[in-house]
Amino acid sequence: MHARIDRGGGPGKAGHGITRRRLLIGGGVATGLVVGWAVWPRSYAPNLAAAPGEHVFNHYLKIGTDGRVVVAVPQAEMGQGVYTALPQILADELGADWRTIGVEPAPINPVYANSLPVEEELARRLPSWLDGPGQWAAREIAMRMNLTMTGGSSSIRMFESRMREAGAAARALLCMAAAERWKIDWKACDTEGGFVVRGGDRLRFGELAEAAARLDPPDPLELRAPAERKLVGQSVPRIDLPAKVDGSAGFGADIRLPGLVYASIAHGPYGGARPVKMTTADAEATPGVMAVVTNPGWVAVVGTNWWAADRGLQALAVEFETAGPRPDDGSIGRALTAALDGGGKRFTERGDPEAALSGQGVINAGYSVPMIAQAPMETLTATARFGDGRLEIWVPTQSAPMTRAAVAAAIGWDAEQVTIYPTLVGGGFGRKGEVDAAVEAAIIAQKLNKPVQLVWSRREDIQHSRFRPPAMARMKARLGPGGSIAAWSATIAAPSTAAQILDRMSGKPAKTSHGPEHAALEGAVPPYAITALAVEHAEAVIGVPVGAWRSVANSYTAFFTESFIDEVALVAGLDPLSFRMQALARQPRLARCLQMAASIGGWQGGESGVGQGLAVHSCFGSHVAILAETRIDGQQIRVSSITAVADFGRMIHPDIVRQQIEGSIYWGLSNALGDAIALKGGVVTAQNFDGLGFPSLTDMPEIRVELIPSNLPPGGAGEIAVPPVAPAVANAIFAATGQRLRHLPLRLAGA
Repeated sequence: MHARIDRGGGPGKAGHGITRRRLLIGGGVATGLVVGWAVWPRSYAPNLAAAPGEHVFNHYLKIGTDGRVVVAVPQAEMGQGVYTALPQILADELGADWRTIGVEPAPINPVYANSLPVEEELARRLPSWLDGPGQWAAREIAMRMNLTMTGGSSSIRMFESRMREAGAAARALLCMAAAERWKIDWKACDTEGGFVVRGGDRLRFGELAEAAARLDPPDPLELRAPAERKLVGQSVPRIDLPAKVDGSAGFGADIRLPGLVYASIAHGPYGGARPVKMTTADAEATPGVMAVVTNPGWVAVVGTNWWAADRGLQALAVEFETAGPRPDDGSIGRALTAALDGGGKRFTERGDPEAALSGQGVINAGYSVPMIAQAPMETLTATARFGDGRLEIWVPTQSAPMTRAAVAAAIGWDAEQVTIYPTLVGGGFGRKGEVDAAVEAAIIAQKLNKPVQLVWSRREDIQHSRFRPPAMARMKARLGPGGSIAAWSATIAAPSTAAQILDRMSGKPAKTSHGPEHAALEGAVPPYAITALAVEHAEAVIGVPVGAWRSVANSYTAFFTESFIDEVALVAGLDPLSFRMQALARQPRLARCLQMAASIGGWQGGESGVGQGLAVHSCFGSHVAILAETRIDGQQIRVSSITAVADFGRMIHPDIVRQQIEGSIYWGLSNALGDAIALKGGVVTAQNFDGLGFPSLTDMPEIRVELIPSNLPPGGAGEIAVPPVAPAVANAIFAATGQRLRHLPLRLAGA
């Protein structure tokens, strides 16, 4: 039984910028703060736009007189299937015919705020007895900040209950409207296949929509029992797939407006660059070029088409100077090493790790990972148009409210004067959570007083990504009786990712963090039974902006942990499987994944030239185990098979979950074997996909995926399988060759 979801009132202000102070709440969240927020005025009425014949039922749902059901989805569709899975949950509770379901992006409204990241942050900082107030505070913080964003594998975890409640509320209203016609108790009615039914009587949703939308839903709502749920757990046809197949799907660069002009952009080297010299006449002489626009940090050329603009940009031959030193591979490595040498700030502690790790018998190892780019197929793009005192932006974004706030701040307008139209996202992976392209398009359009479509070239998209940060780790462990783990220490040097992201969102210069940052250490606490434990963050300042990347810090913390656990098992004289299993006694879901992966993958440990490696990981409420099998072809590493077993809890759409696992394995292989981002003189050397070393189709191994059925709450599926791939492959290489590779990308000695 659930309460109604609507909170009543009018649209809330959404113009407040995102600041690190407002999100990264300190450890002293007091009752006074919670009580104080309780008296703040708030009113978040539905602001869905209803077309003729449509009737708004709540924040998430409209039903037309023609029977069409339109679900407003507050999460960006980036290929992960959220435009199918979230409507599927609502349609299941509603009793709709799946063939009548449509979807549209939800408007900007604080009620759609994704409070899950804030909840998880507060849960780490507040005592357990404040769980209830902490969850309430998280929702209030997220709504005050209008924190509607897609990331952290949070879509289903955050919005499953809201979609269920929205569908249940509309179902009750439709039954009430039908009952009025039939002169019966509405609780005697039910819904199925787009009809309200009672015995042999049936009324279409469309016939009842107008009357039902005027009623008030009951409180509390009654949700369907598991046995009554007919859509959830089924692989229904994806809503977004037909348009993507026939080419009618609208992505960022598909926008066309009257009088539209096109821009290509170039940014300077890292180190605080500004343009100082350019051959403007050569650019303007390029056919189709209309204008050159300069701004601190970048130069753009505008033309009648994008090809002309980009040719003009190349003819411009811009020279930049930098205010500070230009970073390169050497300076980044030195910054990470210096951070480690300076010691870290304690993030997690259990027992007395210093005492447990003193003296003889301590196992030590060091690991490192490089920067890598998100490199989505769709480069950054945004279309901006000014008119009648308003600015309209069409943009593929992971957060429309954050984009609106950043654009408004950049041009000195109120956020209410800016309208964001989110398009489909052609791959996000964290990069489309940034706002740079939208801000740049707005500035160019404002200077030219013309509608402008900015498209970053592939070289620009790769060279000026917001890279997955590089990281180094110093690991220590001591064994206890019977092969137990008596002590474990991980000191990880990495930039403060979340602090940088939030400073960019608020338009402030990047600063260092004020303490150990969870975003830089996510996944670093091992799942194993360990008596004494310490995890520390040594913040590194590298002079290159970093950001979110699929699975964020988990992508390197899992490599550190799962590689080192194999080394500890070797010292213990135990098989990597049995060593893990005995240490996972308190993690039954993860242990089951590992046991099944070993069984399905035929675990034997490997032999000379052919190796098997294991790795496990838990994050985003989900659990996965990977068994990788590699063979060595000369000095080349070939991954021949990957077996993945995952426990996501309750699955909404099994095919989408499987697709996410398979895609994540590809990302994991790219993390393990692809080329690092290299810098020379502040400039990234790669300019296209061929410089990133991504695995080709012929490089892909056989992939086996097993999903464990469960009735537990759903976990995230979009990122969980990325982290354990690299350590599983590294462990397999050791089994095949005896070489312990502790640095990504994985390369054999002499290769």
